[in-house]
Amino acid sequence: MSADLMALLVKALGETLRMVAVSMLAATIIGIPLGVLLLTTAKHQILECLPLNRVLSAVINAVRSVPFIILMVAIIPFTRLVAGTSIVPLTIAAIPFIGRQVETSLREVPYGIVEAALAMGASPLQIIRHVYLPEAMPGIVAQLTTVVIALVGASAMAGAIGGGGLGDLAIRFGYQRFRPEVMLATIVVLVVLVQLIQFGGNWLARRLNKK
Repeated sequence: MSADLMALLVKALGETLRMVAVSMLAATIIGIPLGVLLLTTAKHQILECLPLNRVLSAVINAVRSVPFIILMVAIIPFTRLVAGTSIVPLTIAAIPFIGRQVETSLREVPYGIVEAALAMGASPLQIIRHVYLPEAMPGIVAQLTTVVIALVGASAMAGAIGGGGLGDLAIRFGYQRFRPEVMLATIVVLVVLVQLIQFGGNWLARRLNKK
């Protein structure tokens, strides 16, 4: 591998990692509370509020139904205004995905544990903090791992329209300049990156699983 290719790969990998890390952090900060709201405001739940639940579900379903490439192009003006990178569309795309994944993980918590906490006088906030989240954390970590991997793929897709990162490297320096070694190197880096993310996520989920 030539020195120039290695330098390009390192730079592109750094851009991809930054995009994925920042967008994942922002999406997680919003997505986890969103998932908690989706569950707890549902029927027969501790914060039952069906109008709010239906509005949240409708908005999430609407955003999730838009393909990422269309979403990214549609909000280009807003993206340039706020950050000028692919972080904004990546974050917007990940938030509803995380919300649904967290909701799914929380639903796997046996409701008998929640009822026991209610019987002992726990408040809804205490139940969320000390019952739902701790019990569901291994599943949440596993689901977030899936989201990170999806964001890696989405960041590569963003490169197709100048979003930077490994996707941009593959398109501009590999495809457009007829350098198949660049394409191959990019694919190898992406495969290794995904494998490492999956391994790390699985390890952390196992550590958090107390069953």
